[in-house]
Amino acid sequence: MSIRQGLLALLGEGPMYGYQLRQEFEQRTGGTWPLNIGQVYTTLGRLQRDGLVDETDRREDGSVLYALTDSGRTALDRWWLTPVERGTPTRDELAIKLALAITSDGVDVAAVVQRQRSESMRALQEYTRLKARIPDPPDPQDLAWLLVVDSLIYAVEAEVRWLDHAEQRIARRAGRAAAPGRRSRSEGNGDDDQPEGAPAAQGTAGAPSAAGARARTGVAR
Repeated sequence: MSIRQGLLALLGEGPMYGYQLRQEFEQRTGGTWPLNIGQVYTTLGRLQRDGLVDETDRREDGSVLYALTDSGRTALDRWWLTPVERGTPTRDELAIKLALAITSDGVDVAAVVQRQRSESMRALQEYTRLKARIPDPPDPQDLAWLLVVDSLIYAVEAEVRWLDHAEQRIARRAGRAAAPGRRSRSEGNGDDDQPEGAPAAQGTAGAPSAAGARARTGVAR
């Protein structure tokens, strides 16, 4: 979610000062996406330029009270009802990093995957601990935070599954590259029926998988 839409959503509840908008945004998202106060005021300036917010009061210390205009209210209502587009994916640093690693000489791709999996599992455990601290049943404020944490957990679980999948693809590719040499050595011992790439598959058998992530971390649904 862009800061722009987030501020519009908060101002939809009533006028607020810039510091209040920052506090409300971080409180409702559990501080997952901390905001710099400069970002808040820069975005408010753009919203004001676009006619979506306006100043309604200014204190002696320079603090400005902002409120939605009619155009801002219309834009907010439209945003609530417009699905988030997935047609143009955001840049995924991990996917780009792995793609570049595979196509670069001298990079141990397996090590890149293994280290990332360890980091992803660490994050999954941390999010699980955060979730365990949320009261059950949650009040409305806690429910908002719970939904954010659930989203983070699902995203990391999906990332671990993708890493498992990527590792298997890389292992199969390595198996195919080494296959001619294996076939020539096995011709004299009747090993022609050995499935291509089988040794590579054995190499990933001990790797942690996403299927067991929930059991290891105790993620509750």
